[in-house]
Amino acid sequence: MSLSRSDLEAGNEQTRLLEASHSGIKLTTLSEDELQRSLQQTLQQQPANSDIWIFAYGSLIWNPLITYIERRTGIIYGWHRRFCTWMILGHGTPENPGLLLGLDRGGSCRGVIYRIAAADVPKELLLIWRREMIAGVYLARWVRVFDGTEEFKAIAFVANRQHPRYAHQIPLTTTVNSIATASGKLGSCADYLMRTVEGLMAEGIKDKKLLLLRKQVLAKQQALLVSSGS
Repeated sequence: MSLSRSDLEAGNEQTRLLEASHSGIKLTTLSEDELQRSLQQTLQQQPANSDIWIFAYGSLIWNPLITYIERRTGIIYGWHRRFCTWMILGHGTPENPGLLLGLDRGGSCRGVIYRIAAADVPKELLLIWRREMIAGVYLARWVRVFDGTEEFKAIAFVANRQHPRYAHQIPLTTTVNSIATASGKLGSCADYLMRTVEGLMAEGIKDKKLLLLRKQVLAKQQALLVSSGS
């Protein structure tokens, strides 16, 4: 199953995480009040009652779940897309964690930006905060996005390097094996990768590292199939 807008509107994503923490999985999650405070602190850096841009680099591209009035492609500098956060619920389990994309320091990243109308900002950004910020694995940062002709300020969700689930300098073989084999309540980690690559390609964005990673993951899955059948 995929995450839905109704899940976020009902707070089901938060409930699912909290239930997991009570069932023996150690997770630190933000309350609704903490999410609201975090959101307001971020919005204080922009004029009140203004449209807000969101920079998407992973599942927000192919499953945005938000109401927006404009969508463009753009590039940011100083951050790159990387599978850098361990995921023990949505696309993985405690026994076989998956990996989640984040923005890590250095390089550049092409993605999609969404413009949310000022009137929709309170509701739509709260849904995004429930989705991206609840577990503390991301930090909300304002970034400059270039679309080739214009520059925008947008909110991006970057990897929290201080979080226990931050995956720092893991071997490529570990990354490939995790993505090829991990699966959770929101589907497989491999499907998350494939959908991200397809979403980027649909926007005319060719991420060479992700394309190579997709090839390696598919090869690993094929090897596992052959091994299990022998």
